[in-house]
Amino acid sequence: MIPSLPTSLHARRTGPTLYPDRSRVLLRPFRPATDDIARRVVERIMTLTEAQVAALLEKLLGEFSDRHANVRGIFARRFEQIKLYLEPGTLLSTERQLLIGGYFTHEYSPESAALFNPSIVPHPDQGGQPKDALRFILSLRATGEGHISSISFREGRVSAQQRITLVPPVPFAIEPERVPNAAYVKGLFANKLQEAGVQNDFCRRVLDMLHEDFTLKELHAVIFASGLTEVTSDATAARAARGILLLAESNYEVDFASGSQISQRVIFPSAPSQSNGIEDARFVRFLKEDGSATYYATYTAYDGKIILPQLLETADFIHFKFSTLNGPAISNKGMALFPRKINGQFVMLSRQDDENILLMYSDNLHFWQLPKVLLAPLQPWEFIKLGNCGSPIETEAGWLVLSHGVGAMRKYCLGAFLLDLSDPSRVIGRLREPLLCPNESERDGYVPNVVYTCGALLHGRELIIPYAMSDSATSFAIVSLDNLLAAMEQVVMTTPTQ
Repeated sequence: MIPSLPTSLHARRTGPTLYPDRSRVLLRPFRPATDDIARRVVERIMTLTEAQVAALLEKLLGEFSDRHANVRGIFARRFEQIKLYLEPGTLLSTERQLLIGGYFTHEYSPESAALFNPSIVPHPDQGGQPKDALRFILSLRATGEGHISSISFREGRVSAQQRITLVPPVPFAIEPERVPNAAYVKGLFANKLQEAGVQNDFCRRVLDMLHEDFTLKELHAVIFASGLTEVTSDATAARAARGILLLAESNYEVDFASGSQISQRVIFPSAPSQSNGIEDARFVRFLKEDGSATYYATYTAYDGKIILPQLLETADFIHFKFSTLNGPAISNKGMALFPRKINGQFVMLSRQDDENILLMYSDNLHFWQLPKVLLAPLQPWEFIKLGNCGSPIETEAGWLVLSHGVGAMRKYCLGAFLLDLSDPSRVIGRLREPLLCPNESERDGYVPNVVYTCGALLHGRELIIPYAMSDSATSFAIVSLDNLLAAMEQVVMTTPTQ
């Protein structure tokens, strides 16, 4: 007879609940369908008198200045990006420049459709907290017009009594600025080109002309100096050049304004591989061998056709570095990094086959080769597929991993399993029944019958689980760590195959 789980084991729903807020909008570049249309728009604005320009600009600023922190600055930067549609040497008043910038800008509501798939990590600044309280950062998948997903953030606190509160979000949402002269390491860049299958004589000539550390501007200059633009018949070199630039543009850095609030910051897709979304970021506080810590996030880049796991890195949630991941194991969704090296290697959970949870090791964070199946679907609530729900959490009993299982009617429930601390290929515990399933109030949404999370947080002896409800909104649940571990121990003792 299979024992049931202890009646005390349940994830207690506690809130608060976050719903999409359509009023939180970004100012983003607006691009007409063709360059010819854009050029004609500029020509029409040029026919206006200065008085008309001033009146239109005053009305525009009056309408949008209370919705954004720096409308004039954004319009000015946008004008610099599209002034190529003007005749060379054209002199314009500041007001006309700003008005042109306004015509090529629009509002975008990043979370107009959904705010879901949360991940949670300790805030890098724990100063000023009450005793036994913990400040945290919550990352969320925000989805807006065109089903484009970006990363949004909230700040909150767990009290000593396990009460969860969120800091009200700032109304002005902002995007980061690209770091203009971010350096690339030539050796790592060359290895990534080789893994991507972009390696020939032209690539070697370009790399030979670069310093050990180089910028995107220097890379463009070297490719231009190679004479490629004048040798259009060299199709092999042209393809290689496109591959080199695509790789460079997919590895970049961004900065938010240092005085901005965490809830203002929105990371919107900007690399070619992300053009249709940055999905399901799984953040983890990673402890390095020298005792310092940084934050990594594995996320899914989607360009409308291909999904690719990629890597995000930050120390302060102000400066972010985006990197491509490489190797034959880089495919599908659901990668989650362990929070430290194990036996000198990086370790990652993944789901390359869209069915099982796999485990892989690597000496280099950017390259992954040989995944092996760790867990397969076993219980009816996970018969269709099994995946991780964020990075493993280190406990004295082992690596605690939240999982999701998909069962009949494509219903998603949360489960959990336990891995050996020194050998995570050994499964030493596993829940037989779900930890959390969608209740009646959570079943309806963009994708019905789903609860899902991209990471939990251990606070004392309680596990804090932010979770998404049917791909629409986000709430919180709490479960006792001791009860959870005890339930998995019972299953291990009565299930020899596990």
